[in-house]
Amino acid sequence: MTVPAASGTLPGEPGTTPDATRARASATSKLGIMAVQMAPSILNADFARLADEAAAVADVADWLHVDVMDNHFVPNLTIGLPVVESLLKHTELPLDCHLMIAEPDRWAAGYAEAGARNVTVHAEALRAPTRTLRMIRAAGARAGLAVNPATPVEPYEDLLPEFDMLLLMTIEPGFGGQAFLDVVLPKLRRARALVQRHGGSVWLQVDGGVGEETIERCAEAGADVFVAGTAVYGAGNPAAAVEALRRRAEQATARAPWQRH
Repeated sequence: MTVPAASGTLPGEPGTTPDATRARASATSKLGIMAVQMAPSILNADFARLADEAAAVADVADWLHVDVMDNHFVPNLTIGLPVVESLLKHTELPLDCHLMIAEPDRWAAGYAEAGARNVTVHAEALRAPTRTLRMIRAAGARAGLAVNPATPVEPYEDLLPEFDMLLLMTIEPGFGGQAFLDVVLPKLRRARALVQRHGGSVWLQVDGGVGEETIERCAEAGADVFVAGTAVYGAGNPAAAVEALRRRAEQATARAPWQRH
C-alpha cells in the first residue's frame, strides 16, 4: 500500500480504480484537491461481515471511515487496532481512522504504523497535540484533528500547519444514528475561512447525521470530506447511496460561496 504524503494531494487521489479516479477528476477545487470525498463509516455496518461491507462501497468511496471508541472518551466500545489490522488485509480502500479514545497521544501512531492512511485524534483528549500530530505524520499517515460540537476551532488556528484534516463533529460523538446538529454549520464556515486565510490545503470533514437531508448544507458551509454511516449502510444499496450523496455534495459545492473566493 502506497502511503500518501502528509499534506497536499494524494498520489492518484484516494480511490480504488483508474476509472473512478478519472470520473472524479472534474471535481477539483481551487485548492488543487478533490472538492468532494466520501468516507462511508463502518460504525453502521455489519461487524460480522466487515470485509464484505467494505467491498460493497469499494468502487464508489474514497475512504473507509473507522470509528475507534474505548468507552472512556465516549460512552461506547467499538473496535481497536487488531480489527483495523485485519481489515487492512481485506480492502484496498484507504482507512480513515477516527480515534475517539482516551490517551490518543499514546496510541495514535500505532494506527498509522499499521497502515491507516489517515489518523484523526480529538483535541479534547490530547495532552501534547503538536507532538502527537507529528508522530502520526512521521509514521506515514495524514494527521487529522477532531473537535466536538461545543469545541471552538479558533484556538487551533496556530496548529493548522501540523495537521492535514480538521474534523468537525456534527453530533455528540459516541453513537451513530443521531440527528444532525445545525449549530455546527457556522463553525464550519469559520473553519473554511481559517483554512483559506492561511492558504493551506487542510481538508474539512464532517461526521454525524450526514445524509441526503444534510449533506448539501455541509458542502455549502465548507466541508469537502463527508462521513456517512446510517445513510450508507442503512440503505438497501450502499454503493448507490454513496453515489447519490456525492452528487448532492458536488452540486452544493459548485455553488458554495467559499468556492468563489
